[in-house]
This record gives sequence, C-alpha cells and structure tokens, in this order.
Amino acid sequence: MSEETIENNHIPSEETAQAGATPAEESFASMLEKSSGKSERLSPGQKVRAKVVSISGDLVYIHLGGKSEGVIDLQEFRNEEGIPNVHEGDEVEAYFVTVQNGVRKLTTLVRGYSADTINSIRSSFEAGVAVNGEVKREVKGGFEISMGGVRCFCPFSQIDMKGGREGGLYLGRTFAFKIIEFEENGKNIIVSRRALLDEEKQARIARLKETLVVGNDVTAKISSVQNFGAFIDLGGIEGLIPASEISWVRVDKPADILSTGQEVTARILSLDWDSSRLTLSIKATQTDPWVSAAEKYAADSRVTGTVARLVPFGAFVTLEPGIDGLVHISNLGAGRRINHPKEVVEVGQLVEVYVLSVDAQNRKISLSMQPKVEPKKIVLPAVGEIIDGTVEKVMPFGIFVKMSCGINGLVPNSEIGTPQGTDHRRMFAPGTEMQVVVLEADASTNKVRLSRKALMEKAVEDEYKEYVDSARKADTSSGGFGSLGELLKAKLDEKQQDNP
Repeated sequence: MSEETIENNHIPSEETAQAGATPAEESFASMLEKSSGKSERLSPGQKVRAKVVSISGDLVYIHLGGKSEGVIDLQEFRNEEGIPNVHEGDEVEAYFVTVQNGVRKLTTLVRGYSADTINSIRSSFEAGVAVNGEVKREVKGGFEISMGGVRCFCPFSQIDMKGGREGGLYLGRTFAFKIIEFEENGKNIIVSRRALLDEEKQARIARLKETLVVGNDVTAKISSVQNFGAFIDLGGIEGLIPASEISWVRVDKPADILSTGQEVTARILSLDWDSSRLTLSIKATQTDPWVSAAEKYAADSRVTGTVARLVPFGAFVTLEPGIDGLVHISNLGAGRRINHPKEVVEVGQLVEVYVLSVDAQNRKISLSMQPKVEPKKIVLPAVGEIIDGTVEKVMPFGIFVKMSCGINGLVPNSEIGTPQGTDHRRMFAPGTEMQVVVLEADASTNKVRLSRKALMEKAVEDEYKEYVDSARKADTSSGGFGSLGELLKAKLDEKQQDNP
C-alpha cells in the first residue's frame, strides 16, 4: 500500500477529526466492544487510539485490545531536550506500521509529514540523489536528522569521514545526506553524509592523479602534526612529510617547527595511489648545506659550534643549521683518558673546535678540541751506521731492537750471530743493550733491517787490519813479514770465503 493510499484512507483530515471519530477508530472501538478478548487485524497506516500500559527500555507498550499489545519507539516521544513526555496510563494516537517477530509496531510520526515528502525521499533513495537534512539532536548511536519534517537517523560513523562523536560540531547545521536505507514505507530511514564526502574525495583524487607528478612542488596547509612527521591536505588526499624530510636540521619534535593550518611548500617524493600514500619533503625545496661544506670547513681550520648531543663515542657539534660534526671521544680529553663526553662538554655549550677532515659525500666532518698534531719526522739511520739499541721483543723469526730514533729495527735470526739452537729469549731479555749495524733502511715504510753478526765480523776485520798495520811497521824495521802475520792473513781470507 502506498503512502498516498495510507494518507487518503487512514489518516483523518483535520475536519474529520473535529467532527468525531474516523471510520477506522469506530471499527476499532466496535472491535474492542464486540470482541471476546481477540484483537482485529490492523492494516498498515491504520490509526488507533490506545493507552500506554508500560515503558521499558527504548519501547512504549500500548494496549490494542484483548491480550494484544503494540510497541512504539520511545524516541518518538522525546522533546527537544531529549526527555520523554509520555507516561504509563497516557492515551496516545498512533498508526500501525507492520508486524516484526510477532510484535505489532506502531508510530506517531505519520501525521508529522505528508505523503509527498515520503515519496520524494523514496525517489531520492532509488535515484541515489542527495537530500538536505538538519541535524536536530544527538541520539543513541548517532544523530536525528530532519528532512522536511521526516525523522531520519545518521550513525556516528556516517556523519563525517572520521566519525563524529562531538555533537556540538553538527547540531543545528544542515548538510547534504545520501539515503542508504529506506524501509517500512519510510518509518526506518538511515542516511549518510560520509558516503557523499567519500564520493567527493574519490572525484578529487581522480583529478589529482592527472596533475600530481613525482618531483613537483606543491603548496598546501598542514592538516595534522605527529611525532613521526606532518600531514598536509592536498584537496582530497593527505600527504605525509616524514620528520627526516622537514628540515636539513635534525628534527626530534615536528611540532616544534610545524603547526596545524600552516602553509608550506613541499616536493613530491613518491606517489602510491593504490594505498593512497603520498610522501613529500620540505627540505628538498631548500639548498643542501653540504654542497659547500668542503669549502667552508677546510681541514686544519678552527671553527665555533654548539654541542648538539652526546653519545658514548663522542659529541656532535652543530657548525650551522644542517651540518653537524663529530668530536670523537679520543679527541675530547686533551690527552687524558675519559669515560664519557659529559665529563668534558655538555649539550648547548659553545665550543671552539678544529676540523680534522671533511667527507661531504657521506655528510661527515671529524672535529677535535685540540689542533691536529703533525707527526714527528723520523730520520732513519744510514746503511752501514753502527747504532746502540735496546732489545724490545724476541720473536721466533728474530729480535726487535728499539733505536734512538724512536722506532724498532729487526735483527733476523740469520743476523744475530749465535750458534744454531741458541735460546734467544734467555740470552736477550727485553731491555738488554745491543749494538748493531744497519743493513737496510726503507723511508717509505720506516722499516730498518739490522745485523749483530755483521758488527761482530767487522770487529774481527778491524782487529786484523790493526794487527797488519802494526806488523808492517815491525817488518819495515826487520826487513820481512813475520810467520804469525801470514797465518792471521790466511785465516781471515778463509773466513771471508766462508761468509761472502
């Protein structure tokens, strides 16, 4: 049965109501008087006058004659403040709607609007056309929406994109709604504002897909700021600016730099339309301070900075926004051993540091609290020079001897000059003085090869020469070369043949 039929056949006109009871009421009254405890079958839209027998939960129970009862939604009796204005014993007029699960449902609302309004809402529902409605008040689970006097229901989740539970934002305002359910001839109408907002969003996204390109710069307002970054509204979709992309300066709290509603320019880094994820960068639109870092912070130069943070292995010093250098813990103590940088510096302290090295490609600058110490130039001994040294360490392959120039030279086993099988560890304990001769000296590696054996042989040779010289002097006076001198010369020649 259509609403128009209900309106014409069952809803009395104002003149009829004033003249007396309607035929429907009369037949219902006759039914009450003549029935033997049984109620007459009601037609949809039929008007009845009945007494409230009880109120339980969200339902008002009315007596329909005999043992039959009907129910009316308590929400229909609430005033503008949401307070029910019906009590047990009150007599009410209602219109029969339907039977659900054996319970007769009635309503008092049919007289509140015309069949034309209901038909218009039904047509909008079937055509998917939006209808304007006023948010009247907050009810259980959502809001009561009035469309031309017709009561509709909008769940909390459907009032906005994020679900609105703050009634004060919507009450008294008129919005466009999409009718998503139309049941019981208009007695149960559910509407959604979110459905329209989502359709609008999809349309805006479709337009954005045609215009947004990776690498483009866009100007938009910050919609929210989180610990991990900030979101900007691109007119249909939100884009994320990660905290690492907000500035060349280290950002621990994005809220310290950005605020909701602030307009920013950012560059699109990536677009993922399938998951609606856009990543942008503000710092990409700014000049990278590391481009000129190598020129501004030359090695060995002295600069001033502020201690930004301390870590167990050193202290980071900000030289300018976006450029931090590291003072390693070994360069903090001025030669003394320290366990933690906090023993020397503190965050926020202005310090003077020296640049040790700059690696602009990897964005690293090494700093020191003291100027770089140039290593002392080592002068190696000359080949053939005899030097005095001290045994530093005895190894299986030879003995390291510390020389006066500060470095160690190696005396290989073959150059020690001891019989095979000699225990060098016992014979040459660390600290033992040893005189050696230089066999090789490599300035590029600072490696020196020494010999004790050669020095011993040189001593024998020197003794022989000394003897020969003295023997010649004696021979000159005697006129010949003594047999002892010949013997020594022969022995020396034999020794040189064995050790070429």
